[in-house]
Amino acid sequence: MYFTAIIEAIKLRRNSLKVTQETLSDLSGVAIGAIKKFESGRGSPTLITLQKLSDTLGLEITLSIKKMVNNEES
Repeated sequence: MYFTAIIEAIKLRRNSLKVTQETLSDLSGVAIGAIKKFESGRGSPTLITLQKLSDTLGLEITLSIKKMVNNEES
C-alpha cells in the first residue's frame, strides 16, 4: 500500500472525532467497504478517495517529490 501514513492519519483522526466508519462513508461518499479495506491495510485508495476522506475529517494532504540524480537525492 502506497499511502499507509495518510491512511493511518485518517484513521486516527476519525477515531479522535469519534466518527464511525459508516458515518465517514455517509459524509464522504466513499463506500464503507472501501474504508474498511483501507483501514485494515487491504486496499489501495486513489488520491481522489484519500482527498474525499481527508476533506471530510478536516485534514490536508501534502505530497512531495524529490528529484533523483544518479540514484542520489538532490
